[in-house]
Amino acid sequence: MHNALPAPLLQFVATVVLSFVLGLELHSYRRAQGEGIGFGTTRTLTLIGAAGFVLWLLDGSAPRGLYLAGLLALAAWLAVGLARGAHAGADAGTDTSGALLPALIALLAYALGPLVLTQPDWLVAAVLIVAILMLAEKPLIRRLSDAVPMSEGVTLAKFLILAGLVLPLLPDTPIPGLLDITYAKVWMAVVVISGISYLGYLAHTYLFPKAGTLLTGILGGVYSSTAATVVLARQARMDPGIAAQAPTATVLATAMMYVRLWVVIIVLGHWPEAVRLALPFGLLLSGSLAMAWWLWRRVRADAPQAVNTKLGPHNPLDLPVAFLFAGLFVAFAAITMFVTQHFGVTGLRVLSFLVGFSDIDPFVLALLAGHFQVGESAVISAVLIASGSNNLLKAGYALALSRQRSMWPAAAWLALTLVFSLLWALRLG
Repeated sequence: MHNALPAPLLQFVATVVLSFVLGLELHSYRRAQGEGIGFGTTRTLTLIGAAGFVLWLLDGSAPRGLYLAGLLALAAWLAVGLARGAHAGADAGTDTSGALLPALIALLAYALGPLVLTQPDWLVAAVLIVAILMLAEKPLIRRLSDAVPMSEGVTLAKFLILAGLVLPLLPDTPIPGLLDITYAKVWMAVVVISGISYLGYLAHTYLFPKAGTLLTGILGGVYSSTAATVVLARQARMDPGIAAQAPTATVLATAMMYVRLWVVIIVLGHWPEAVRLALPFGLLLSGSLAMAWWLWRRVRADAPQAVNTKLGPHNPLDLPVAFLFAGLFVAFAAITMFVTQHFGVTGLRVLSFLVGFSDIDPFVLALLAGHFQVGESAVISAVLIASGSNNLLKAGYALALSRQRSMWPAAAWLALTLVFSLLWALRLG
């Protein structure tokens, strides 16, 4: 039966049905809002969808004069209706901002014909689903809009600039003097790190706004285990409730660092390195989780619960931070090239240990992106050493800022991870 029917007929029926569904949803929306029928009844939207389909089909090819003429006529009709509604609403002292929605739905109905004729089915379904959700979920959308501050819209715009505007504009050509490290690779690393950090920030801010100390360590480790350690240590010094659980949370933040690094390495396509790091990272992660469980058992019976531990006032998507990351990426790539060319594997190991006392993410990603004059084993060793020395830095922060005896086991474990990383690096040769 399906094969016997001509394709244009099936597409026309699909357009009419979809337009009819839009009309039903708009009618349901109006009833839920206590509004009258007004413009955009189910019949009107069905006929608008059919007209759009017919005019597009009659045109045959560009410039689509008939279809554009119909669009202009529909737009003019809608504009006149909106103007009259606004004038009548002003006279009656009522809000007419909702009158724009039926006009937008009418334009969407007019575009359904070309969508069905030219685009894949999944795109047509996606457009219809979005339209239906916007009509059916007004209360949820309103609550979400009221709950999210205006600054978060700016933050999302920053991420869209990083990922959707800057990245496509950068050439995939090597940076002069840096072998295979391209402009696009550098910025892709920025986008991936920023995206993971942003997800962690959103989870802590909106999904778990009153997260306890342990959950704070986990979420903090998603976007900066060092920052989480500093905040936990400072608050442990002032709050007994946090002081009891801060060691566990600090170890959990470091455990999440290994997860974050490994995920970033996979996302950026460094599969051989990810495979070789899976075992040492897995052992370090398992050991950290076991240590965190042991620390938690020691204090769970009598430790007061602390909530609302803040990870700091700064959103991880500040554009200056993104540019700083890109600059560090290039700088570490240049330094790594110089060191490997003049001092070989030994120099790289010393460099990786020193870099651990700063931000290791740009160093690790620059090391993986560039084809330096060292083998893969040396690269894996450098990643492990950098992460281990970064844990030593966190151990120092934990002890110096908290001034709590309870932090000693966590600091000792962080130092032990450095020993493990050094031994594994020596094992690799």
